[in-house]
Amino acid sequence: MPRTGQQAVTANNQFIANGITISPDAPVAGESVRVIYDGLLAKSGASDVLAHVGFGDKWENVFDYRMVKTVTGFEATIQVPSNTNTLNVCFKDCANNWDNNSGMDYSFGVSQ
Repeated sequence: MPRTGQQAVTANNQFIANGITISPDAPVAGESVRVIYDGLLAKSGASDVLAHVGFGDKWENVFDYRMVKTVTGFEATIQVPSNTNTLNVCFKDCANNWDNNSGMDYSFGVSQ
């Protein structure tokens, strides 16, 4: 039985059509998450992509992670803080073009 005020996070796969996935798809606070990006910037030929990451409802602990280009797009591993319930991310290329889900960003639930 989950503790009061906490609920289990189900698979975060709502952005697959946008080319964004995470692994594991139900991340846990305090653990690492791999962000895989094959979205608009990758499809437009970007040679370099940064994952702009923040946590919680107010985008705390914001940091840009340089993503590694792979045969399937770009990847970065992010350490999720132990005191958050949300991973927020958007992406930018070296020409300062952004993929931010039309201003709504990409947000993923995190279990405690």
